[in-house]
Amino acid sequence: MKAGNLEIKIFDTRQEMGENAAAAIADKIRELQKSQEFVNIIFASAPSQNEFLASLLTEKGIVWQKINAFHMDEYIGLPGDAPQAFGNFLKVKLFDKVPLNSVWYLDGNATDIEEECKRYAALLEEYPTDIVCLGIGENGHLAFNDPHVAFFDDPLIVKQVELDNACRQQQVNDGCFATFADVPERALTLTIPVLFKAKYAFCIVPGEKKADAIYHTVEEDIKEEFPSTILRNHPNAILFIDKASSGRLKEISSYSQA
Repeated sequence: MKAGNLEIKIFDTRQEMGENAAAAIADKIRELQKSQEFVNIIFASAPSQNEFLASLLTEKGIVWQKINAFHMDEYIGLPGDAPQAFGNFLKVKLFDKVPLNSVWYLDGNATDIEEECKRYAALLEEYPTDIVCLGIGENGHLAFNDPHVAFFDDPLIVKQVELDNACRQQQVNDGCFATFADVPERALTLTIPVLFKAKYAFCIVPGEKKADAIYHTVEEDIKEEFPSTILRNHPNAILFIDKASSGRLKEISSYSQA
């Protein structure tokens, strides 16, 4: 099925969803590695990515030594060894398990946050993104571009943002923090335009709590109030969802067939 340009793939379980997303992304990595020296990939950090990341590690034929890895957001002010830190999440789930050519971490504890934004922006310009692996927040955010700071024409590449309450509550819902008060109020995020510039976008979104977000992604007008709707304009984007997250897509037949 398609909604705009966005291809939609629905699976019975989140495990099937993760395995199929990993297979599709691995196919694209192998394809790109035939024609270019390095592949540059941005990864999302969230429990929604667990099955995909675990499955990606089992894929054969990926030359990990020819991949440069980035992540798309980071809390400001968490201890450097905090398991909730997104760099640490990906370090444990993927980055420490494969021999990547390079891994570039956002530093949420940088002395000068604005300089850190510029540093990471320069790296993203030096290594143009081939593949972005995304999630979608309960409030429709991409990375930490919550609706109040999700600008489709954002002039920045990386920026500091104040997280909205829905976003912070999601971190509790996901089991990442014990209480709302524990969730940092500020974060660094890659902006919508830099995520959108990736040649290929793969979006992995399981779970009942994401059903509203998936409904809005597919059904709402494309606007900043619902940041994930911009995916419908991407020329090469695939949305992987499970039965739980697709629960509000009642009239599946109403979408054009892929």
